[in-house]
Amino acid sequence: MSAESSPIKSSRSLNKLETVEDFESQDTLLKHVDITIVESEKRANGTLHVRDHYTVYLIDLKVTDPDYKLVQSKISTIWRRYTEFEQIHDFLQVTYPHVVIPPLPEKRVLYAWRKSDTTDPEFIERRRAGLENFLLRVASHPRLCFDDQFINFLQQEHGWRETITDSGYLLQAENKLKSLSVSIRLKKPDPEIEGVKNYGRQLETNLGNFLYTRSKIIEKNYALCKLHANYGKLFSEWSVIEKDMGDGLQKAGHYFDSIADSIESVAEDEEQLADQLKEYLFYAAALQQLCANHEALQRALENAHDALNNRLAERTRAAAGKAGLMSRLFGGTDPDIVRDQSTRALDAKIRADRDAITRAASDLEDFTKKAAVEIEHFQKQKDKDLHESLVGFITLQVKAAKKNLQAWTQIKECLQNMP
Repeated sequence: MSAESSPIKSSRSLNKLETVEDFESQDTLLKHVDITIVESEKRANGTLHVRDHYTVYLIDLKVTDPDYKLVQSKISTIWRRYTEFEQIHDFLQVTYPHVVIPPLPEKRVLYAWRKSDTTDPEFIERRRAGLENFLLRVASHPRLCFDDQFINFLQQEHGWRETITDSGYLLQAENKLKSLSVSIRLKKPDPEIEGVKNYGRQLETNLGNFLYTRSKIIEKNYALCKLHANYGKLFSEWSVIEKDMGDGLQKAGHYFDSIADSIESVAEDEEQLADQLKEYLFYAAALQQLCANHEALQRALENAHDALNNRLAERTRAAAGKAGLMSRLFGGTDPDIVRDQSTRALDAKIRADRDAITRAASDLEDFTKKAAVEIEHFQKQKDKDLHESLVGFITLQVKAAKKNLQAWTQIKECLQNMP
């Protein structure tokens, strides 16, 4: 692999990314490897109790670039549990707070139109596809794909859990959770971040309402279509007693059965499209998380300014001789000496406070620049993906309606052609 496209050079240049075009032109892991989850398998923890069973997924990694050296071998396979996917996701979320982290598929069944659980084979297959999509999203993201923990996740069969735990991300996650749990009331919120945060909330609400409505409609539609099997049975039985109309009735009955059967494939296709929309339901939460991370940095900067202002006020009082605690405790001490010692100590703290402001401002500025590119990239990706998903959903409805209309037309012809 050439030096220009090496992951080391790419990672060094990531801090200089200023536009989406720069971002999308970076080298990524997915340009050198193929990643698939080829199968799932149910395993037990050594007992027969159903709750002790869990599912593992087989990740298949193949190097497509013969000169690529970042991975250990040209072909590798490894089994991972959903909980391990959660670990790498949480690690990336803590390590890259300025990134809209690709979400995992649902842990439990959401917006279901019929009863199912995490042990259902259809749900497991859809989760397998969702986990594969998560890996592809990360592997195509220039800031995430070359992370050592992610590379090890794809290859390190033994000891990976211990390695990622030793990274200290759990403590960082806990501290961040405590920080974000405190209500943040910024003096001067960033209007752009506020707009993104509100958009994320609205996107989450709209997609949630869409998925809920869709689940109710497919539930009713499924039941309605299945009821047409009763027509099929009725017409078939009726055809037995009719001499002249028998053939027409029986053919009409078959078309009614086809209406009842067709809903199965429609429901299956709808579930796949619903999963695509659910990804952006969870992406909306990730977008809000990024905004919360920005607010935490902005609050740290405001707190640093408050600390400096309080310190300056304290120094003013000390210089004026109003902070006479030493004089009151040790009456023989010269007030001028006390003031001089006090102001010198406060001057050192003021310098430290100003350094803290400089660091906090630098951290916020760096975060804002990186986050701006990430948000723009997300919006561009979101527009493309949601457009395809919604068009696909509507196309499916049109196709199903045309198929049912064709069946009804054929039923009509059967009945019209009867003697």
